[in-house]
Amino acid sequence: MNILTVDNITKSYGVRKIFDGASFFLQEGEKAGIIGINGTGKSTLLKMIAGLEEADDGTVIKANHCLVRYLPQNPEFAPEETVLEAVLRGNRVEENAGTIEADAKSMLTKLGVTEFDQPCGQLSGGQRKRLALVSVLLSPAEILLLDEPTNHLDNSMSDWLEEQLRRRKGAMIMVTHDRYFLDSVTDRILELDKGKIFSYDANYSGYLELKMQREEMAQASEKKRLNILRNELAWVQRGARARSTKQKARLQRFEELKNVKGPVTDGKVELTSAASRLGRTTVEIENVSKSYGDKVLIRDFTYLFGKDDRVGFIGPNGSGKTTLMKMILGEVAPDSGHIEIGQTVKLGYYAQEIDDTMMHPEQRVIDYIRDVAEYITTEDGQITAARMLERFLFSGEDQYGQLGKLSGGERRRLQLCKVLMGAPNVLILDEPTNDLDIATLQVLEDYLDTFPGIVIVVSHDRYFLDRVVRRIFALEDTCMVQYEGGYTDYANRKAAEGNTESTGTAAASQPKNADEETTSKNWKNGQKRKLKFTYQEQKDYESIEGEMAALEDKIATLEADFSKYASDFVKLNELTQEKEAAEQQLEEKMERWMYLEDLAARIERGEEN
Repeated sequence: MNILTVDNITKSYGVRKIFDGASFFLQEGEKAGIIGINGTGKSTLLKMIAGLEEADDGTVIKANHCLVRYLPQNPEFAPEETVLEAVLRGNRVEENAGTIEADAKSMLTKLGVTEFDQPCGQLSGGQRKRLALVSVLLSPAEILLLDEPTNHLDNSMSDWLEEQLRRRKGAMIMVTHDRYFLDSVTDRILELDKGKIFSYDANYSGYLELKMQREEMAQASEKKRLNILRNELAWVQRGARARSTKQKARLQRFEELKNVKGPVTDGKVELTSAASRLGRTTVEIENVSKSYGDKVLIRDFTYLFGKDDRVGFIGPNGSGKTTLMKMILGEVAPDSGHIEIGQTVKLGYYAQEIDDTMMHPEQRVIDYIRDVAEYITTEDGQITAARMLERFLFSGEDQYGQLGKLSGGERRRLQLCKVLMGAPNVLILDEPTNDLDIATLQVLEDYLDTFPGIVIVVSHDRYFLDRVVRRIFALEDTCMVQYEGGYTDYANRKAAEGNTESTGTAAASQPKNADEETTSKNWKNGQKRKLKFTYQEQKDYESIEGEMAALEDKIATLEADFSKYASDFVKLNELTQEKEAAEQQLEEKMERWMYLEDLAARIERGEEN
């Protein structure tokens, strides 16, 4: 049953047209994800469906008695209202008041909010977002509209929310840049592109394939149009006389073909590596501890960053990750221990929150970047501030616009441009995936592949961590516990040990024999240790080549079976699906094999951590 129709909507802000005849519909129970580059109107679309904004033209039609609940990016509550009052407002029904209050407390606790009588005015932005999330989840609404629901959630909270939304029977439309989350929760993707809405009946992985097919078809149609146009142009240039009806019709067709607009390619953020030279001394953290009152955040942390380190820090919200970043920056002093920053180190900090006092609404975009530098030197030569902005999708006209007119996502993209314009050689990214669109994230990930310096990441985005980092530090019970690999390697290790991040214990760090105990003590005392395989890595290394060979044999057998069942379409479909699954497994095994081979070579060379 169709419960929502967005029909031919148009929406502009001044001369900027966000939607131009855009349409889509939503069926009962569908879970749709909205994606598109920043500034294409994702949040605006949710507000129009929620009734908070109106389209300039077109209609938004909801089914009769259809209840809609909306989670904004930055929710606000009355300062004097308590946490529990704010969550229950609009949700309390007399006949089930006790049940809904118990559910509210349970959900709040899951999301790390336990002071139910605390006034909302004392809460951080992240806490207010979690309150608003609980409020909409408690609602029996037929349609949930969620704008960046995973922002300010740690990994265990994201897993919990993922399960809640998967089990929910009602329809849902959400804006998120969390690609694993989109893959797991949604069954439909709505792409906002050049004023239109393109619908794909698939999750994020399926969308990528379908989008590629759509663009290939558009390019093929354009190629055909250009071929016809060349032939018609040659005919016109031969001096065709418009004496007959046939010739007039052909001239008219030429004019029509000439005036058709071809497919417009997406603008892409282009980044070229630019960093200052990094000397021998980088960032050295020795026995650092930090507490606030009785709350211990970090205890005796020691680590020496290598010149090309890619390190991720994870842990529950409020556990001290951002505090550690600020200690590296020199903004917060450790209670004990020492942090040494090399003389050649040039820090670039992409903050979790934008400091509005540093982004004056009336300042021009280009002046905001010129405050850092007029130009930077890259592998491609010198790049001016204006050219750098173009690479971040701010055209000449946009560069002279005011900061106050940018969307939240555009402000984040501009902030990233400013950080990189400083040509840092140690890049600290604190929750970089918040409010950056997927296209920008993909190019940032590619940029970090060749970045000639140290990358330090604080993030709850599992995909980004898998893509970027090669070592994880998990903050567990005030101790930093080290894991090799990306987030999936960390999660697999925890699962293999019968533990999870949410337990808050440091079981993974417990020594298993006398040699490991000595190594652990030496490491905590700031001494280096020899690289070695973990138990799981050693086990994988011994068996993975045989597993890859078995998968290759399986794929070859399946391919040979195709000819046997050439006329049995049902069997062919089964074989195709089985082959695709085997190829996916083989690809994952090959990535793991490459990582283990690299680690084995480093161990053989006697490298130290």
